Amino acid sequence: MTEAQLLMVEKAQTYVTDLLSDKLSKSIRFHTLLHTQEVVAASTKLADFYNIAEDERFALLLAAWFHDTGYTGGDAKGHETISINLATEFLTTNVISDEMLAKVTGCINATRMPQSPGSEIEKIICDADLFHLGTNDFKEKGRLLREELEAHSNNDISKKDWRNINIRFLKGHHYFTSYGIEKLQPVKEKHLAALEEKIKKTDEMKPEKKEKDKPKDKDKEQDKEKIKEKKEKEKSPEAIAAAEEAKRKKDKEKEADRSIATVFRIMANNHISLSQMADSKANILISVNSIILSIIISTLFEKLQTDPNLQIPVALIVTVCVSSIVFGILATRPNVTSGKFTRDDIANKRTNLLFFGNFHNVSLDDYNWGMNEMLVDKDYMNTSMIKDNYFLGVVLAKKYRYLRIAYNVFMFGLVIAMLAFVVAFLMPAATEVYTAG
Repeated sequence: MTEAQLLMVEKAQTYVTDLLSDKLSKSIRFHTLLHTQEVVAASTKLADFYNIAEDERFALLLAAWFHDTGYTGGDAKGHETISINLATEFLTTNVISDEMLAKVTGCINATRMPQSPGSEIEKIICDADLFHLGTNDFKEKGRLLREELEAHSNNDISKKDWRNINIRFLKGHHYFTSYGIEKLQPVKEKHLAALEEKIKKTDEMKPEKKEKDKPKDKDKEQDKEKIKEKKEKEKSPEAIAAAEEAKRKKDKEKEADRSIATVFRIMANNHISLSQMADSKANILISVNSIILSIIISTLFEKLQTDPNLQIPVALIVTVCVSSIVFGILATRPNVTSGKFTRDDIANKRTNLLFFGNFHNVSLDDYNWGMNEMLVDKDYMNTSMIKDNYFLGVVLAKKYRYLRIAYNVFMFGLVIAMLAFVVAFLMPAATEVYTAG
């Protein structure tokens, strides 16, 4: 992709991340920021596999970031329409062509159930959206989706009903890309077979259990009385006051969580801005010193043979330029770690998965597992964010320390070198006056 397209994707990533972090309901357990990030990763993987054109990749990634932003509206029904509106508003503001906007909205609309993709990138995003059906994350993702549906419907879904829902969905679903058909479909079929086997075992046990557990009329009457008493208690002033207090406490916890997220986001943005400033300053210093060196090499080196007095000032200015360039490079030189972690590291909370250097050499499945473990552990997540901000600060301190040395060497060295040049140019004149006298 072009530099402008990469910048646009980064802007979209920042916008969607902030949107889902701030406005997504806590009852949304599956269609979270993590799911969006996984769809982007799967879309990238499939785009690389098929080596699609850069413009197509650009539209695909934008659609992947925006495809579930409609869940911020609070309702799963028709969320694709809200997602398209949000994407259109963002992309129109950032002056994108009508043709590209049509591709993006087409991809988002293709994920609407039942999926109906037309173009290649629409097929890719549809398979990326349901990539987990053909992976070992199927069970965990299903648990999160069940919790989300229960929260929105205010009804508990029994295990049997949930299995039947999954069986119907898996039977009605099919992958559209050859990658999905060859790599993901076989794993999905195994999940389907396992669910059908569980349903079969449950049905075989049902008649015997039903006869054994058949309630008597007397038990039914007692149950009705208990339900009636419970409802009466719930209507009492004490119960109402307790419910209101519990609601206020829950609201305060939500506000606290939002405040914490805002603090961490502001700190991270400040660190990133300061890091970009340091890199920019280092690049300026390296460019200026490189220009000075090229001028010296092209002009002054020839004069050293005829004017020995210039040797010391030229040596000084070369030393200053080279030293400034070296410290400028040290300030911007990246340091990447091994990028691996073990499950023991996650269990003992020793790894910060918010920093790419700790996971870039592990598989997507391992990283997905680790992130899920971290996200369900609030203390682990907060500790990881604290560590992330701390080490960003450590890296910043190192950058600015080298940058300060580079600027000091350049400033004081340049002054000394200029004085040396002045002395070198005055020495021949003084020697001529002395000789003539």
